[in-house]
Amino acid sequence: MKTYIFQIWNAFGHSKDGLISTFRKEISFRLELLMAVVLIPLASVLPLEVIEKMLLITSVLIVLIVELLNTAVECVIDRISTEYHLLSKRAKDAGSAAVLLSFLLLGITWLVLCHDFLFKLPTW
Repeated sequence: MKTYIFQIWNAFGHSKDGLISTFRKEISFRLELLMAVVLIPLASVLPLEVIEKMLLITSVLIVLIVELLNTAVECVIDRISTEYHLLSKRAKDAGSAAVLLSFLLLGITWLVLCHDFLFKLPTW
């Protein structure tokens, strides 16, 4: 049992290191984190059902998760070689496309769930 707790503690440390390293080295992650700092509290205060709030928050977190995975792919490729290679380009482009799709998911989720707040005409 003690070994499992130690492994979990070590995994937590590695996760913390990954977050800190990505924050320090990747401007896109810092910008996405700033977006999360704004959108997650906003989602919390919107007059929506709990499940709708969770969908809004989840869509924001998915962007951060995909960015971390994209960064991991880029780091591994750069570790192997900095020379141009078609497979390296394809892998990096696929990671970038995954980030783009996660942003598309975020945008659609927020648009659908916040449609009434965004496009409701004021009644006078």
